[in-house]
Amino acid sequence: MGLHLITGGNGYVGGFIAKELIARGERVRSIDVTDNNRPANRVEYRRVDVLDIQALRAAMDGVDYVHHTAALVPLRKAGKRFWQVNVEGTKNVLQAAKEKKVKHLSHMSSSAVFGNVSDAMCPIGAAARPHPAEIYGRAKLAAEELVRAEMTQRAETTFSVIRPRTIIGTERLGIFQILFEWVSEGKTIYIIGDGSNRFQFAHIDDIVEVSIETALGRKSGIFNIGTDRYGTLRQALEALCTHAATGSKVVGLPVSLTIAALWLSDKLGLSPLAPWHYLTYHRPFCFELRNEYAALLWRPHYSNEEMLIASYDWFLKNQDTMSDADSTSVHRGVLKQGIVGLLKRFA
Repeated sequence: MGLHLITGGNGYVGGFIAKELIARGERVRSIDVTDNNRPANRVEYRRVDVLDIQALRAAMDGVDYVHHTAALVPLRKAGKRFWQVNVEGTKNVLQAAKEKKVKHLSHMSSSAVFGNVSDAMCPIGAAARPHPAEIYGRAKLAAEELVRAEMTQRAETTFSVIRPRTIIGTERLGIFQILFEWVSEGKTIYIIGDGSNRFQFAHIDDIVEVSIETALGRKSGIFNIGTDRYGTLRQALEALCTHAATGSKVVGLPVSLTIAALWLSDKLGLSPLAPWHYLTYHRPFCFELRNEYAALLWRPHYSNEEMLIASYDWFLKNQDTMSDADSTSVHRGVLKQGIVGLLKRFA
């Protein structure tokens, strides 16, 4: 039984990793910059900022495995802070892990490192070169490169870089809270373009499983993670609407005009959507998994449609208890819809 340190342990991914590790009988230490308002049994919590190298060193005492999930995500619209937290914070985590001689570090990256993907690139294979389209993706790629540099230099510590596609699962709110709310009320679901783009989701259980498998198995490498059962974005959303049976339908909007409107709304602070959303969600985006199948025992658990429907059903059961007071994770929080909420009146 090893000791696992989870950075960003109050976040969506970090919280699920902690829960699964405890279920497996592992010891867990969780660190974050926010108060722990979702305490879990047998999880040791410390309030630590990844930008504080001294506090990180102390938090890594006796640690065998690190699951580095701490990061600012696109919905935070953090600007230059993306670089400070996601890159400099990762540098500190790597330094502390090196000094404390941890066995393995699982680094949670993002599919945003690939930016504007084209049909010719899909499915994205192991040899594909990242080319981020916005500041969040650039910061995540820079953090990846720090980890990859360490991966080639040290034998005593192994490293895995995990790139999830858009994550779905129970308790997943944020941008999906808007989608699920609109579907539950029978509103029209507007998308950028006609929705014919191939689009792949990843379930939180799969992300957790890969982080833990690569840690306990000390498997180094870069792993692109998503479901192996997916079609187009329209197909996934229409399956959700059919399941909900509320009268919701999917309607496409002109690409250039819609992106321009969302860009302006974003710049004026009127929209919850970030550049990563409105610059890429109309494009094809899917990973090839041959490299992952060869290296890992992990296999995807759910299809796109199964993920969306299960997450939507959880939303319905818990809708009355949701609050924007939980600020520990924007992926678990209720978003202010801004100008998107005004559009809802006409949907």
